Amino acid sequence: MDAERLIVPAFLAPAMLFIAVYLLWPIGQTVQLSFFSWNGVSPVRDFVGMENWSRLANDPVFWLAFRNNVLLIVLSIGIQIPISMALAVLLDRLHNRLGKILQAVWFIPMLLSTVAIGVLFTNVYNPNFGMLNRGLEAVGLGNLTRAWLGEPETALFAVIVVVIWQFVPFYMILFAAALGDLSEDLRGAALIDGATERQYFFRVALPALKPVIGVAVTLSIIGSLKYFDIVWVMTQGGPVNATELMATYMFRSAFRANQVGYGSTIASALFLTVLVASLIFMAWRTQRRKAEERG
Repeated sequence: MDAERLIVPAFLAPAMLFIAVYLLWPIGQTVQLSFFSWNGVSPVRDFVGMENWSRLANDPVFWLAFRNNVLLIVLSIGIQIPISMALAVLLDRLHNRLGKILQAVWFIPMLLSTVAIGVLFTNVYNPNFGMLNRGLEAVGLGNLTRAWLGEPETALFAVIVVVIWQFVPFYMILFAAALGDLSEDLRGAALIDGATERQYFFRVALPALKPVIGVAVTLSIIGSLKYFDIVWVMTQGGPVNATELMATYMFRSAFRANQVGYGSTIASALFLTVLVASLIFMAWRTQRRKAEERG
């Protein structure tokens, strides 16, 4: 009996040790550094108390980055999830060679490296030879051509389009797998009872997919809050901080401006934002599920 009690801790110990060393310890170190002024290389760290946090609260660039992260969340959930669901439904209905070809083509963005995608779309948006401006001119919309990544009014939306394009295949596969798990007999029974394909989807399939949709929304929120790579490759937060995200501002402050203490403060704020957003959404989902169970 005693030996059986030791089995679970023995199997959990490696994972707990990994989490403690590579997750909890760095988080603690980052929070600790947020109370210091340090350039990252000097052996001396000056304790400044809450000075970095006070600076953060009054930093307009940080709040601009925060707003951009929120906008990325809203557009990712509002555009990315519906497009992914629509493509998954289409794939679920196409059980032929065309369906397999479309699935392979639509999954291509997930196979490309983020840097390659960033470089590719930087060229697409190029105001001189980019495909987008040349395409607009070809269809008589030359008055709409512009420096998409060079103007503050369009730069963020141009980057968000790329982010959505990159991650639609991931959610598409997630939804397609969930749709595949639904019983074909259930669909057949609904159609025999007179339901149309539209009614079957909205009244049978969509309610059954709520747990998967909840997972997709959670992943989208967390991913949007800590997004970094494509923005850094395409704009590095510019022009005039128009595409700045919390992660890019943290990186720029810590490793470009050599303000590791302030960068750690931004990283700590980012961690708290992700944690609070995740807890709020999970609590909301739990309350909603309990309400549905009560009927």
